[in-house]
Amino acid sequence: MGASETALAATIAGGLPSEIVGSGSKKALGRSTQSNSILDMSGFKGISLYEPDELVLEAGAGTPMSEIEKLLAKNNQQLAFEPPDYSKLLGSKKSGTLGGLIACGLSGPRRIKAGAARDHILGFSGVSGRGEIFKAGGRVVKNVTGFDLAKLMAGSYGTLVALTQITMKVLPAAATEETVVLSGLDDGRAIKAMSLAMQSSCEVSGAAHLPGAQTLLRLEGIRPSVISRRDKLRGLLKEFGAAEVLDEKQSRTQWIAVRDVHLLSGDQTHAVWKLSVTPSMGAEIVCRISKQLDAKYFFDWAGGLIWLSAPAADDASASIIRGSFDRGHATLIRAPESVRASVDVFQPQTPALAALSARVKASFDSGGVLNFGRMYRDQ
Repeated sequence: MGASETALAATIAGGLPSEIVGSGSKKALGRSTQSNSILDMSGFKGISLYEPDELVLEAGAGTPMSEIEKLLAKNNQQLAFEPPDYSKLLGSKKSGTLGGLIACGLSGPRRIKAGAARDHILGFSGVSGRGEIFKAGGRVVKNVTGFDLAKLMAGSYGTLVALTQITMKVLPAAATEETVVLSGLDDGRAIKAMSLAMQSSCEVSGAAHLPGAQTLLRLEGIRPSVISRRDKLRGLLKEFGAAEVLDEKQSRTQWIAVRDVHLLSGDQTHAVWKLSVTPSMGAEIVCRISKQLDAKYFFDWAGGLIWLSAPAADDASASIIRGSFDRGHATLIRAPESVRASVDVFQPQTPALAALSARVKASFDSGGVLNFGRMYRDQ
């Protein structure tokens, strides 16, 4: 237990509502907190453990992601869930941190194959809203007894615990990659093609559709395997037209743009939404929205993730967007602070789920000290 962690615990125990801030690159995600002070987590940085042979890395929550990714790249390893960088989308010039990434539970295109950020957390240490220092998990995969608290932290937006140190599972990086490209497909046909590809034995690690442009299917691994699977996939999808292939460099450039949502980053006045829906319903949902809004969009996760931007509106078009589907959820990723304060940034909860969330919040932070209001007005 370090002195910094002890000082943090003493500060939190004082009960003053506080906003947790690492580098500040994600301050525009979620609602503004109802806080009187800031908990600066930038001091909790540095990689304290990295064992490439054991596929494990431990670092302070304030460690810049750029530092972690640079170290992993030197050893041909990666965080397999493909951490996105939303700095361009959010208009930030700051580099994100490991703690911010995990707290927001962010995952990139490879999520459909490798799992989400929460699936790669082995353990953590932190301070609860009660000022209690505690640890959960460990340094190996099979270490869970009782509650898997590490998974609970991912996507909690700092409302439960101020993370100080995080242990992550790392995996070997692919030796190479290629992307099979289909052109000219409408949304419905593109989703059918992506679904067929994902159901095949070709081990597709990324499936996205850019309307009016291209449908992208990524293959990763050693070169002979990639070539074999590429040829098999092209044959499997011949009913959707002739396929082109992006080489390794072109493929990586394209998937960074998809991962970091560069396609919707341009006009900062537009609201940006992230919709998680049943893939087979994606095209129909977008059609309903497009009849009412001049929206720009693209699909990731084989149609299960819709990134969508809409012109500025008092409610960021929340009623139209959320009224377009019965199952799924829509998160407002980018909008002015005044808009994020007046609408539900996260999908409204059912009464039962809201009650459960409130009990979880109370278990860790009964006084509402940590990031109160970041996700929901009363939590």
